[in-house]
Amino acid sequence: MNPLRLPSRTVELARNVAAVLLALALPSAALGFCGFYVAQADARLFNQSSQVVIARNGDTTVMTMANDYKGALDTFAIVIPVPVAVTRDQVKVAEKAWIDGVDAYSAPRLVEYHDPDPCPDPVEYEEYARPSSRAMDSASAGAPMRERAEKSLGVRVLDSYTVGEYDIQILSAEYSAGLETWLRQNNYRIPDGAGPILQSYIRQNMRFFVAKVNIGEQRRLEQEFLRPLQVRYTSPKFMLPIRLGMVNADGVQDLLVYTLTPRGRVETTNYRTTRIPTGQNVPEYVQSEFGPFYKALFARQVARNGMESVFLEYAWPLSVMCDPCSSDPVPPDQLTALGADWVGTNGGKTSNAAYLTRLHVRYDLAHFPEDLVFQETPDSSTFQGRYVINHPFVGDTSCAAGRTYEKTLAARQEAEVEALVTLTGWSATEIWRRVPPRPTAFPANPATPPKPKDDGFWGWK
Repeated sequence: MNPLRLPSRTVELARNVAAVLLALALPSAALGFCGFYVAQADARLFNQSSQVVIARNGDTTVMTMANDYKGALDTFAIVIPVPVAVTRDQVKVAEKAWIDGVDAYSAPRLVEYHDPDPCPDPVEYEEYARPSSRAMDSASAGAPMRERAEKSLGVRVLDSYTVGEYDIQILSAEYSAGLETWLRQNNYRIPDGAGPILQSYIRQNMRFFVAKVNIGEQRRLEQEFLRPLQVRYTSPKFMLPIRLGMVNADGVQDLLVYTLTPRGRVETTNYRTTRIPTGQNVPEYVQSEFGPFYKALFARQVARNGMESVFLEYAWPLSVMCDPCSSDPVPPDQLTALGADWVGTNGGKTSNAAYLTRLHVRYDLAHFPEDLVFQETPDSSTFQGRYVINHPFVGDTSCAAGRTYEKTLAARQEAEVEALVTLTGWSATEIWRRVPPRPTAFPANPATPPKPKDDGFWGWK
């Protein structure tokens, strides 16, 4: 399209406004909606991490669990306490891509902005008036014990079935020693020290969802990796059992919980829910080191909170556009498949959308002696872990507004370094070694001011 030529008085007014904004508001200019995503901190950053998507509506819970199991499939087994007995039609296998989509969409992100020319060409001032569109852009489940032996151990097999590549049994138990014995006799590897934790679930009258890999089915289905398991049940308990998995854990664990609820943000009721720091401007070089940056930031927050907090990394209605989006939105059919079956479609778009909360916890048995208990709050405001890099303008800054702009850059750079030290605990000396100096040679009064380069972001054709 042809450039829009503004009247001279309009151009002069625009220049004056631009000068005032640059002088007074430049350090916080990155808070607008015209940036774009450049990096994310997804689940792959963290070793020994588990991912769980929990869709909760009323008393209905749909829990989709991905694990990071490494080893021979014939030794894989899980034991999950559940509030009620789970029948065959309440268990499914899910696709890991569904969880990956939720993870990518809610991951902490780095966004970047490019400072506009502080001395814009009045003829083509509109090239800096708005961002481009780019910115918006069945075998049996193992040999059962004889009925008399089961009775003596206080264990009952309430149900057994095969789902996909998994053999599943639902158990009730009267005491932990009998349950431990039954599990070991049926080739479930129970670590030492599990008894007291099992007994606490038995006292709560919980059932036990146990699963192994059916090697024959796994080969028949030609599944290279174990798919997530999904369990649906109805119970007033909105919780996630984590203690049993810590008994044989190798050090601390990371857990990412993504909740889908109809109305508002989810938080833990028995542990403090803490918002991750967000909105800080950081030096440009963090763009190439965002993974190490966020790992250091998260570790520092865990230490500062004594490993006793659950951290909020994202909370956003899926019907509201993200700022900016770190991936494509999760399709409505995948939200439904993950258990958010109240979500519908209208003209191909999501309607009655879910509210997505992302919680991240680093834990061990000493600091998290209780399972996670959740509640849905009425808070439907938005929050995200979001960090900002600002690229300074490179070009002629010889006008009055440009000279004012240059004076702000040194202070801004110092603030970025200070923020990075605070967020990560990294050495300020080492950070400064990575920060490139600002060029000092700019045209003083060129006879013909150079036309700013159209980088496809601040202008359009």
